[in-house]
Amino acid sequence: MSDFEFSRIAAGAVTLHDARREEHRQVVLDAFEIAVYPVTQEQLADVLGIPVAHPHRPATDLSWLRAVHFCNAASEWEGLDPVYLFDGEEVSWDTTADGFRLPTEAEWEFACRAGSNGPHYAPLADAAWTAADGVASPQNVGGKLPNLNGLFDTLGNVWEWCWDYLDPARYNDYRVFRGGGFADDAWSVRASVRRGGAPRMHHDDVGFRLARGAFDTPHEAQGWSAKADRERELQDGPLPSGWTPRRS
Repeated sequence: MSDFEFSRIAAGAVTLHDARREEHRQVVLDAFEIAVYPVTQEQLADVLGIPVAHPHRPATDLSWLRAVHFCNAASEWEGLDPVYLFDGEEVSWDTTADGFRLPTEAEWEFACRAGSNGPHYAPLADAAWTAADGVASPQNVGGKLPNLNGLFDTLGNVWEWCWDYLDPARYNDYRVFRGGGFADDAWSVRASVRRGGAPRMHHDDVGFRLARGAFDTPHEAQGWSAKADRERELQDGPLPSGWTPRRS
């Protein structure tokens, strides 16, 4: 199997912004590992035994559910403890397991920013495949500049699934994806932009990146909390429509 290459991210803090709710929250993170590249078609094929057309392009057109199943399959392949537990299509995260998983969105943004405060860690043309490049499909990973964490393609090329719910009160079971894709303009390809989709949705510009890190705090870790998810499900009142509002 084509090996997964990881970068270790030191402990730190990141401020997350939800433009729809006009909310900010700071998340303190323990150290964790995150993959240098999105999962490629070759890696998906090796683990799941499926045909591959473009080995070095990001694996796309796969749902959040398929991504978390892949994480468990890859963990078992490598002799690690699977992270995810399944009850039908209900998925829970065993935060004490050391296997492969999706990053939380706090981990994803902290790793993507790599100490930068602006929307991009480098000039966008140098850092990301976007609509400005005029490409019609995802490109081979590693073709643009990495950030200071040594991560490639966190911006542009393909969006990346994260563990977290997008907004349980408004969008039910939608999960977050981050980073922007090859067909998106500069407004969407920013470190802070949040999008999402239902767990069975799949798109030709959405892939995923692996993370690793086990914690001794059941039901919460790295900015995610099962309790907070339940509380948000019970929140009432309409929210503004749309995704991330444009601001001057």
